[in-house]
Amino acid sequence: MAGNSQGSNRRASGKKGAQIGSGGKRRRGLEGKGPTPPASARKGHVKNRIANAKAKQAAARRPAPRRGGAKGTSELVVGRNPVFEALRDGVPATTLYVQQFIDSDERVREALQLATARGNINLMEAPRPELDRMTNGLNHQGLVLQVPPYDYAHPEDLAAAAFDEGVDPLIVALDGVTDPRNLGAVVRSVCAFGGHGVVVPERRAAGMTAGAWKTSAGTAARTPVARATNLTRTLEAYQKAGLLVVGLAADGEMELQDVEALNGPVVIVVGSEGKGLSRLVGETCDVRVRIPMPGGAESLNAGVAAGVVLWEAARRRS
Repeated sequence: MAGNSQGSNRRASGKKGAQIGSGGKRRRGLEGKGPTPPASARKGHVKNRIANAKAKQAAARRPAPRRGGAKGTSELVVGRNPVFEALRDGVPATTLYVQQFIDSDERVREALQLATARGNINLMEAPRPELDRMTNGLNHQGLVLQVPPYDYAHPEDLAAAAFDEGVDPLIVALDGVTDPRNLGAVVRSVCAFGGHGVVVPERRAAGMTAGAWKTSAGTAARTPVARATNLTRTLEAYQKAGLLVVGLAADGEMELQDVEALNGPVVIVVGSEGKGLSRLVGETCDVRVRIPMPGGAESLNAGVAAGVVLWEAARRRS
């Protein structure tokens, strides 16, 4: 009996002792969690998977965000006349190096006046050995001008800027053009006829050097130049964006005046004067066009050819 009484007491004491509370969790667990979300928002539901797939497809159709292009390399303009002409023609510059104890003449004085008038060019005096080292022994005549790297656009930027303005893109792409003066002339023509920029290949092609800046007669400051890693792929990307790729070729299947598409979104591809369009670029073009030349000349240089086609495109768009 005693044993049973003690066991009964132990069981009773187990029920009466202090208990750890739930902190209200059980009560909150009984509360409602609001309305049931729609099937398209419930993870794992078939309608949710369909909604996610549609969102991914819509994102893929959106234009890619714009990307800045690569920068070029810095450049030195060497010699009194070249430095003076670069400053006079508005070539961007960061620093003008002047030799210590230089024999000043009219060109030196004019170069210093132009650099001072800009207000954003550093004037640095340097000993002759330092200028010799900077220029690898070139005849600098006591004046060296440092030109900053050109900030190239991305090819997508050119078409995107036109679409943002609500107009059809007009772009010139250069294939194998290696003379910076031709590039500068094309930039000038693109600016004159309302184009949206120039595309050049990253390799084996002219870049925006001081010579190109000078030939552009200042228009390079407001006409973007883009650099393409692979010109063929860049042209294909333009085609996917709805632009017609028109290549200039002496044996083109159409004459310039017969190309009605020049009043729409278009990329004009100009090849080198000697070789013309490369094979892959020529095959990528939607149409190859020839410029009638009654005078019998075999070809035009890149700057002139681009100017002729741009004029025709501008005439049709007016």
